[in-house]
Amino acid sequence: MSARFAPAKVNLFLHVTGRRGDGYHLLDSLAVFADVGDVVSAEDAETLSLEIGGPFGAVLRAEDDNLLLKAARLLAPGRGAALGLEKNLPVASGIGGGSADAAAALRLLARLWGMTDVDLAPLALQLGADVPVCLVSRPVRMQGIGEILVPAPRLPAFGMVLVNPGVAVPTPAVFKARAGAFSVPPALPAAWAGFEEMIAGLTACANDLEAPAIGVAPVLGEVLAALGALPGAALARMSGSGATCFALFETAQAARAAAALIARPGWWCWGGGLYQPGQARL
Repeated sequence: MSARFAPAKVNLFLHVTGRRGDGYHLLDSLAVFADVGDVVSAEDAETLSLEIGGPFGAVLRAEDDNLLLKAARLLAPGRGAALGLEKNLPVASGIGGGSADAAAALRLLARLWGMTDVDLAPLALQLGADVPVCLVSRPVRMQGIGEILVPAPRLPAFGMVLVNPGVAVPTPAVFKARAGAFSVPPALPAAWAGFEEMIAGLTACANDLEAPAIGVAPVLGEVLAALGALPGAALARMSGSGATCFALFETAQAARAAAALIARPGWWCWGGGLYQPGQARL
């Protein structure tokens, strides 16, 4: 059986820059990937099936609308495989868990079925706006509805704490609550030489969905205040449309120490560094 790590996506900023005629919002975001995530596995089988486990596995059902099964059918209709999902990330949490799982399934199945020459990017977009960036799983700037990926600034090493308070924040409700003008995409440098320079650049940006998300789920304000009060926290912000929030630290070690301080009943907390593609994990 082959397996692939599906890291959590974190939006360091997220600007809503417009809206298409079909209703889809246009976004501009700097996405990075944390060294925490789900694990997707696959092996040959006559029929297509999915088994789900892990800390958050009970929340999901292995039904036809699961993104992993959709990914398999989109890649090769009628092909069989036994898929497995170790669900370590909270569900519907703004850190791309389901999208990362779908991207990992595309990669795994393309290799398993001898389809490594297939361009997976168009298939990824059909599965969801976050799947193309999760297919890349490295720092990247995502624009449009998620289909435009351009190089991110070179980033210094840093750590982060992720917190999800265990509440559902429906994305449509957050976009509906958003008010005001659209944002202008910021000019980003080719590189941030150090942590302080990166924080200054990110502070000039925002997550345009943060305020409307707090209106939908006020506990997010409590989470952000708790993150911002952690020793060494340089920036606290929400990822995606919520409900996961993050704080940035100068080192992964500092983030791990801070995560132990913020833990409380009902909150999922994690601290560490960035995922490094190609590192031996499985």
